[in-house]
Order: sequence, then structure tokens, then C-alpha cells
Amino acid sequence: MTIQWFPGHMAKAKREVQEKLKLVDFVIELVDARAPLSSQNPMLHQVLNQKPKMYVLMKKDLADPVRTEKWLDYYKEQQIPAVAVDAGEKQDVQALIIVAKQMAEEKMERLKRKGIRPRPARAMIIGIPNVGKSTLINRLAKRKIAKTGDRPGITTNQQWIKVKKDFELLDTPGILWPKFEDELVGYRLAAIGTIKDQLLPLEEVAAYTLNYLQSNYSNMLASRYQLEEVNNNTEELMEHIGRLRGCLESGGLVNLEKTADVIIRDLRTGKFGRVSLELPDQ
Repeated sequence: MTIQWFPGHMAKAKREVQEKLKLVDFVIELVDARAPLSSQNPMLHQVLNQKPKMYVLMKKDLADPVRTEKWLDYYKEQQIPAVAVDAGEKQDVQALIIVAKQMAEEKMERLKRKGIRPRPARAMIIGIPNVGKSTLINRLAKRKIAKTGDRPGITTNQQWIKVKKDFELLDTPGILWPKFEDELVGYRLAAIGTIKDQLLPLEEVAAYTLNYLQSNYSNMLASRYQLEEVNNNTEELMEHIGRLRGCLESGGLVNLEKTADVIIRDLRTGKFGRVSLELPDQ
């Protein structure tokens, strides 16, 4: 399965990123803590070249904390600055600011040695759609600058944002790459709501979610849907959940599309508990 698209505004955003890259000292890439690898944009890696970069694992409050720590350890081994953030927690946002300032120190020292008056560090903030970028920017700026929402594609233009006297951020629209060659990447991003629901069959995404939970978080799955045991029959499980949640049509048949929507919403809103969909060694 290959999922392919490339909306015009994303092509434009890619060009603008390339053009503005020379204006910034480093890049802050936001990824979803539930799928840190799948939510990285490989197309942007090509564009960014050797520009210093840090990763911010967003929505850590929805992710498995044990797996999040494994991801942070992985980035540390790779000597890549990384922090995990719940945008609603002040200490997380402050931790991001501290790491960002550390990244800028070397550049500021070079300017100072050249006799150039110190200026705020400049960073470009990038990420795929619906990763929580606008929410984080509003927290950093301590006022509502960026539009927020629970659907992809809210930010459509670039803008500069001042973060105290510490640094300036260049906000960019969320950018997806032209196609997913790996179907698992598509399913992971669809499950956490990064790509629009219309791009993949809802029932397939729900089936992927159930299979993953069966293998990795069976206790959470059993608790959420009142299961005495978790078997590997996805069809039977969908039927059970549909009846449990009242997703029925006339004649008592289970509406699988409504059932799929229930399962996916439960994952996205943390109803199962804190779940992550991948590990560094996978």
C-alpha cells in the first residue's frame, strides 16, 4: 500500500522552508511522542542539510512514559538534543527553552568574538500536521498567536514569534511528505490523527489499532472493553465492541464504521491509557 498526495500549500511550505533556512541558527522539529519516528518528515531532513536540530516529543501525556524514556535515551546516544513535552505543563515548556538556549550558545559566542552585538537566537519550528505546534507556540509566547485545533492543517503561513528575550521562532505550516512507502507509518499516523481520516479506510486503521493493542497493551484493551480475555480474532473483537458501545443498525447488525470510529477516538483521547505505537529498536 502506498498513500500518496501533495497538496499545493505543502509544496509551497517546503519551498519557503528552504528559502528561510539561512535566517535561523537551528531547527526545532516536533514529533508525536506516541510515534516519534513515523512522525518525522524525511523530506525535511533532505532540506535541512547540516543545520543543527533538536527534537521535541509532543503529547507526552498521551504516550507510554517508559517508551518515551527509551526514545530520549536513543536520541542521547545519537548526540541529538531532545525533550518530551506536555504543552500544558510549564516545567516541560521551560525545559525546551533551556535546551534551545544551549543550542544557540555556540553561535552567539561566535558572533560575540567577531564583535557583532548579541541578538536573540533564531530557530525554525517545523513538524507534520496536528502534532501540537500551534499549542506549543502559544505557550512559549505566553499569548495566543497561532490558531489551534484537533485536525491537521491549521497553520497555513510562516510567521516570526518572540519568546521572551531568549529567542525568536519562525513558525511554519505542518508539512507531510509526498507518499508513505511503509503502510505501518500510514496506519500509525492515521491512528493518532496526524493525517486526515478520509485518506485511509477507518476500519483498517481500527483493525491495526486493535492488533497493536492486543500484542502490546492487552490489559488496557481488556479493561476498556470489558473483555474476560483478549483473543486474536479482530472481527469478533470489533463485533463485541460495537455491541458494547451501541453501534448498531436496524436488525441488530453492528455498524463497523461507527465501531471503528469509537476505537480510534478512544486511542486518540487516551481512553485506553498512555499508549505508544513504536520503539527505537523497531
